[in-house]
Amino acid sequence: MPEENQSVRHGSISKQAPPIQVAHLFPIVEARLSELLRSLAPADWERPTICPGWTVKEVAAHLLDTNIRNLSMRRDGYFGEKPAGADSYESLVRFLDRLNAEWVKAARRISPRVLIDWLEMTSREACEFYASLDPFARAPFPVAWAGQAESLNWFDLAREYTERWHHQQQIRLAVAMSGSPMFTEIMTRELYHPVLDAFMYALPRTYSNVAAAEGAALKIVVTGEAGGTWFLVRSKDRWRLNNPAPASIAAVVSIPQDLAWRLFTKGLDEQERRSTIKMEGDIALAELIANAIGIMG
Repeated sequence: MPEENQSVRHGSISKQAPPIQVAHLFPIVEARLSELLRSLAPADWERPTICPGWTVKEVAAHLLDTNIRNLSMRRDGYFGEKPAGADSYESLVRFLDRLNAEWVKAARRISPRVLIDWLEMTSREACEFYASLDPFARAPFPVAWAGQAESLNWFDLAREYTERWHHQQQIRLAVAMSGSPMFTEIMTRELYHPVLDAFMYALPRTYSNVAAAEGAALKIVVTGEAGGTWFLVRSKDRWRLNNPAPASIAAVVSIPQDLAWRLFTKGLDEQERRSTIKMEGDIALAELIANAIGIMG
């Protein structure tokens, strides 16, 4: 949950904002991923996921790709292909979608056993690299879905952590019964709350073009053990994440933790959003949270 005086500036993140500490969590979620994949039956690898068009095996292959790209670009400074012409958010998304699709197609040749072995090897190296970073140094890439022109390492790592977490949870959703130990294994407060904390940084960008009176506030509540309460407040010419609670709340949005991650990763359809997200107060203001995206998409 955001601490007192936390704020998000348009285009960059304040160096005074308390960091979301996740470097120590990567080895845990990566170990859980390895255990999960090694437990799958052959048929499980071909199960569809809520990631459109991707099976369990293809989501796992994407996770391998992100390890390889992070080590190559961020650790080794090697950029095999740069996003030429990606001069807008939309063009950058198209570039990344193409890279992802090309890798996933090629990875169809890789057996599950080889895929797991490569994931484990690259994950170990990636975790070591993340732990070595100065959290307050400038990251090589900004977190675009948060509307930032530059980001600090701590937030870039939090973004990467949300990627590792939510793709693993997509696999769990595809192969496990809802509520089962396999389904909920990484939905603990330790592992899941930082994901929610990071996703909330998508809100200032989501609401950036929404006019409102000074001090207007949206209260976001994620219910459940891993959840929390966040406040989005209109201050001067921008929206900011803020804590403690503002004096006046214009609208309240309540989301169960089982579905909150799916909201920010385009994993809920319209009917699911309407039936599971509770809204009070200024409904027009609250409904815009459906546009919040914590991924490049």
